[in-house]
Amino acid sequence: MKGYGKYAKPYLSAFIIGPCLMITEVLGEIMLPKMMSLIINNGVAERNYGYIVQMGFWMVCVAFFMAVSGIGGAYFSAKASICFTSDLRKDLFSKVLQFSFRNIDDFSTGSLVTRLTNDIQQVQQVMMMILRLALRAPGMLVGALIMAFIMNYRLAMIILVVIPALGLMIGAIMFTAYPRFGIMQTKLDKMNSGIQEALVNVRVIKSFVREDFEKEKFRRANEDLQENSLRAIRIVILTMPVMMMAMNVTTLAVVWYGGNLIIGGSMQVGDLTAFTTYIVQILMSLMMLSMVFLQSARAMASVKRINEVMRTEIDLTDENAVHKDKKVTEGRVEFQDVSFHYGKNGGDDVLEHISFAAEPGQVIGIIGATGSGKTSLVQLIPRLYDVTAGRVLVDGVDVREYSLKNLRDGVGMVLQKNVLFSGTIEENLRWGDESASMEELRAFADAAQADSFVTSFVNGYDTDMGQGGVNVSGGQKQRLCIARAMLRKPKILILDDSTSAVDTATEAKIRECFRTSLEHTTKIIIAQRIGSVEEADQILVLDEGRMIGRGTHKELLASCEAYQEIYYSQRDKEREVSA
Repeated sequence: MKGYGKYAKPYLSAFIIGPCLMITEVLGEIMLPKMMSLIINNGVAERNYGYIVQMGFWMVCVAFFMAVSGIGGAYFSAKASICFTSDLRKDLFSKVLQFSFRNIDDFSTGSLVTRLTNDIQQVQQVMMMILRLALRAPGMLVGALIMAFIMNYRLAMIILVVIPALGLMIGAIMFTAYPRFGIMQTKLDKMNSGIQEALVNVRVIKSFVREDFEKEKFRRANEDLQENSLRAIRIVILTMPVMMMAMNVTTLAVVWYGGNLIIGGSMQVGDLTAFTTYIVQILMSLMMLSMVFLQSARAMASVKRINEVMRTEIDLTDENAVHKDKKVTEGRVEFQDVSFHYGKNGGDDVLEHISFAAEPGQVIGIIGATGSGKTSLVQLIPRLYDVTAGRVLVDGVDVREYSLKNLRDGVGMVLQKNVLFSGTIEENLRWGDESASMEELRAFADAAQADSFVTSFVNGYDTDMGQGGVNVSGGQKQRLCIARAMLRKPKILILDDSTSAVDTATEAKIRECFRTSLEHTTKIIIAQRIGSVEEADQILVLDEGRMIGRGTHKELLASCEAYQEIYYSQRDKEREVSA
C-alpha cells in the first residue's frame, strides 16, 4: 500500500474519528457484562429492586452511548473509505487516459474496466471493514481477556489454549485463499472483456446470426468464473464452522468448569454469566479479525492489479521534449527514412524506410492494399506511436520534441473507425472547438455535408446521439466526424478512409470544401478508391510497409505498375456496375 498515503491525507480526521468512536463502543460492550453480573449478584440474589433499577438505568445510558458511537464510527469509516477510493479511482482513470496505444495494448479493455470498478470496490469494502473492526476487534479481544482474567484467571486459561489453535487455522486459510482470489479476478476480467465485445458488436452478431455462438462463449466464461469463485469461497466458508466449533467447545468447557466452581462456592452465578459473555466476545473478536484478514487477502489481490496499472511506465511522454512551448503553425510534414514496428521488444517492421515531404496546404493521398501500413504511417504524425527508426518532422521539428498537447492540437484526425459519444450532435461537434460559435459550427457541418441531414431531425443539433451514435447511418457518422475535425481548424488534417460510406458525389463536395475552407491546411487522405485522391498533389503507394510509388496521378499511371493495377481494376468494376 506504499504510495497510497496521499489518498488518506485529505480525510485524515475521518480516518481517526471513525476508529476512535468504535473504541468507545467497545468500552461499553466490555462494561455491560460486568454490570449485568452485578445486577444478578447484588440485585437479584438479594432481591434489591432499587439496585436493579439503578444499575439498569446506567446500562441503558451505556447502551445509548454505544449506539451513538457506533453510528458515528460507521459514518466516518464509510466517508473515509469512499472518499479514499474515489480519489484513487480518479487517478487510476487519469493514468489510463495517459497510456499510449502500446500501453493500452498490454491490457484488455475489459480488464481495465474491472480494475476501475470491481477491484476498487474490493479495496473500498475492506478499508471500511478495517476502519470499523481493526481497532474494535482487538479492543474487544484485549478488554474481554482482561475482564475474564480479573474475574477468574484459572477459568480464563481455557481461552489461551483456544486462541493459538484458531490463529494457526485462520493463517492456513488465508495462505490458501490469497492466490485463488487473484485467479478469480482474472476470470472476471475475461468475462467482462467478452461482455463488452459482444455489446459493442451486437449488430454484427445479429447480422451473422451468431447469437448462439456468443451465448455459448459467454456460458463458458461465466462457468469458468463461477468455478473459480466457488473455489475461492470454499476456503472462506471454512472460517465460520471453525470459529463456531471453537466458540461452542470453549463455552461448554467454561460452563462445565464454572458450574463446578459455583457448586464449590468459589464463584457466583452472575460472574459465570458475565464470564460466558466475555468468552463469546473474545471468540467473536477473533471471528471479526479473521474476516478482516480474509477480505484483506482478496483486497490485496485487487491492490496488486491496481498497482500494475499505476506503476506501468508510460512509453510515450513529452518529458524530454526540448520545444514544449512550440506549436504547429505551418503544417509541413516530413518522413525521413522512417521504420516502425508494434512490438515492444522488436518484431517485423510494418513500415520500412519511408521518406517523403508534404508542404503546407498540399493534399497527400495514400493508396495501398489492406495491411500495407497506411494507418500505421499516419498515426506517427500526431505521435500516437513513436517511430522505431528515422524521424517524423512537423514544421521542421521532430515530433518527439513537441509537447503532446501542442502537437495534437495542430493535428485533426478522422479515424478509420468513426467514434461519436453519448450526448447531442452539437456536443459531439464541439470536441473540435468548445468555444466555436453556432454559426461557425453549422458552417463546418455544411462543409462536411452534414448540416442538411442534421437540420432534418426534429431536434436538429440538439438531437441525442445515443451511445456511439447508434441513431445515425455510417455515412452520416463519417460526415459528423469530418465536421468535428474541420471545426478544430488544424494545420494538418488526416482522414483515414473516412469517406468510404458516402457516395462519390458527396465525397467530391467534401473534397471541394477542403480546398476552400481549409486552404492552408495540409490534408493527408487514406483511401481505397483512387477517385478519392487522384487530384492530390502527391500520392503515396504502399505495399507491405514499403513505399513502391510516389507522384501525381498521371505520373503513377505512367510509372507504377501496382497503381495501374488498382486503377484499371476499379475502372472496370465501375463500368460493370454502370452497365
